[in-house]
Amino acid sequence: MRESSNPVFRSLPKGQQGGYAQFGTGAAGYGAQAVHADPYVTQYPEQQQAGVSRALTIDDVVTKTGMTLAVLTAVAVVSYYLVSQNLGLAMPFTLVGALGGLALVLIATFGRKQDNPAIVLSYAALEGLFLGAVSFVIANIASVGGVGMIAQAIVGTLGVFFGMLVVYKTGAIRVTPKFTRMIVAGLFGVVALMLLNLVLGLFGVGGGAGLGLRDGGAIAIGFSLLCIALAAFSFLIDFDAADQMVRAGAPEKAAWGIALGLTVTLVWLYLEILRLLSYFNND
Repeated sequence: MRESSNPVFRSLPKGQQGGYAQFGTGAAGYGAQAVHADPYVTQYPEQQQAGVSRALTIDDVVTKTGMTLAVLTAVAVVSYYLVSQNLGLAMPFTLVGALGGLALVLIATFGRKQDNPAIVLSYAALEGLFLGAVSFVIANIASVGGVGMIAQAIVGTLGVFFGMLVVYKTGAIRVTPKFTRMIVAGLFGVVALMLLNLVLGLFGVGGGAGLGLRDGGAIAIGFSLLCIALAAFSFLIDFDAADQMVRAGAPEKAAWGIALGLTVTLVWLYLEILRLLSYFNND
């Protein structure tokens, strides 16, 4: 059974046949035999016995994702404003937001706490702190794009998101195990290149630019386009994982995990689009 390229989705509760709960067993095209035991009963026995947990719906996913993005956006706006008034806040906001957000994602993923709203909303707040500071630096210091460039990055991010949603809904690109393996391999390759570029840069290779993945040149532009493409295709796998959870009758609280996973991909996509735009708005 295929798994999402997003680590948050990959660690969601799995069923007896390797998929997410009953994924791949009840929907057309995902298998012929039905699973008779609901794995979520063992994952959430208290809620099932008390009858307080209803099945997950698309409305739950939309609502929880909207709440998560609302918190992220509000904090990002405040962070941007504060950094614009005091540039010295850029570094601490960036470090606290990035490292804190990463820590919460790791806790949620490996501690299987993706459905904890406090963790998800805290992650959103920390990412907002990070994005506000980074956006100001990239748009006003690393380039001359300003607020207009940030608006373009936001529109581009939403455009890619909804565009890939249409692609998924129309079945223009099918999410198959082979497709998933290709995207996962691409993501591992990108991470490896980023780490290598960072290490080489620290040792002064290329004048501190390393492989040139972020120096604004032709290689940097190509690398950003690759990252944007991988993030876009990752949405298809994330949509499929979320769709299967709804089909499987996962509990309502699982919507928080889906919101977290989608937000992680959205943040990455926005940053890559913003970086790409900054390359064309240098002095």
